[in-house]
Amino acid sequence: MEPILKDRKIAIIGSGLIGMSWSMIFASAGYKVVIFDIVQSQIDNALKQIECQLKSLEERGLLRGKLTAKQQYSCISGCTDIKEAVTGAFFMQECVPENIELKKKLYKQLDEIVDDKIIISSSTSTFMPSIFSDDMKHRAQVLVSHPVNPPYYVPLVEIVPSKHTRKDIPTITRALMTEVGQKPVVLSREIEGFALNRIQYAILNECWRLIADGILDVKDIDSVMSDGLGMRYAFLGPMETAHLNAEGFLSYCDRYSKTIYAVSETMGPVPKMEGPVMEQVAKELEQMCPLEDLEKRRKWRDTCLTELSKMKKELND
Repeated sequence: MEPILKDRKIAIIGSGLIGMSWSMIFASAGYKVVIFDIVQSQIDNALKQIECQLKSLEERGLLRGKLTAKQQYSCISGCTDIKEAVTGAFFMQECVPENIELKKKLYKQLDEIVDDKIIISSSTSTFMPSIFSDDMKHRAQVLVSHPVNPPYYVPLVEIVPSKHTRKDIPTITRALMTEVGQKPVVLSREIEGFALNRIQYAILNECWRLIADGILDVKDIDSVMSDGLGMRYAFLGPMETAHLNAEGFLSYCDRYSKTIYAVSETMGPVPKMEGPVMEQVAKELEQMCPLEDLEKRRKWRDTCLTELSKMKKELND
C-alpha cells in the first residue's frame, strides 16, 4: 500500500522507549520522522539505539516494511526545537511521561504553535484526551492513539476520540495506523482505562485474588495464561473463543451463562495491590526473573512477539 500521505512528515514528541518504537514504525513505511526532546544527548542516544535495533531486526529477518534498515534509519532525525519538529507535520505522536501536569503544559505550548491541519495524537494509557485538551483552541484535532508496549512488536492501537474530536480525525488516524502495519481499534467515545486496560485490570485483579487466597502461586498463575488462555487469545478474542466452544454463542450462553454469573459473584471486591501480598508477588517474580535479567527477558519477549506476529500473518494470508 502506498503511504496515505506520501513524503509527509510525522513528529514524535519524546525520545523514550515508546517514542523510539513509534519512530521505527512510521519510518518502516517511509515517512519522514522527526523526534523532539529537550536534551540533545537524549536524542543522540535514541537515534543510536534505533539504528542498532533496525540493524538487529534486519539481521534476524524481522524488519518491518520493504525498506532496508539503512533506508528506514535515514528517514529519522531529531531536534530540540518543538516548533521546528511540528512545523509541516501532518501527524504528531506525543510520548511524554504519564504526568498530567506535564501533559497539560505541553499541550498548552503545542496549542500556540500547531496549525489547523495537524493531527495531535497521544500515546497515553492513563488519561482520557479531554483531560488535557478541553481548554485548547485546537482540541478538535486531539485524540489518543494508545499502543501496547512494546508497540513495534505488538500491533494493537486504541484510537480514542474526546467529545471535541473532529469526526474525520479518528478515520484518518485509523488509515495511517493500518498503513504502517498496526492493528487499530476505534472507541466510539472516551472511557476511563480505554478497552485494553479495563480488560487487563480485570485479569490482574482476579490473579491477585487467587494469589492472596493461596489458591495458586505466581508462577502457576502466569502458566494459566501463557500455557492456557493466552494460547487461544493470541489468535482469537474471548468472544469468538466462546462462539467456537459451543455450537455458536447462543449455545454457549445457554450452557454457561448461569455458571459464569455465579462464579463472578464470588470474586469479591476490587483489591489494592499493596501490603504483604505485593511483597510476596514481587519476591516470586524476582525468583522467576531477577531484576538484573529484565532487559535480557524483554529482548526474548520482543523476539517471541515478532515471531508470533509473523506466524499470524502467514496463517491469515
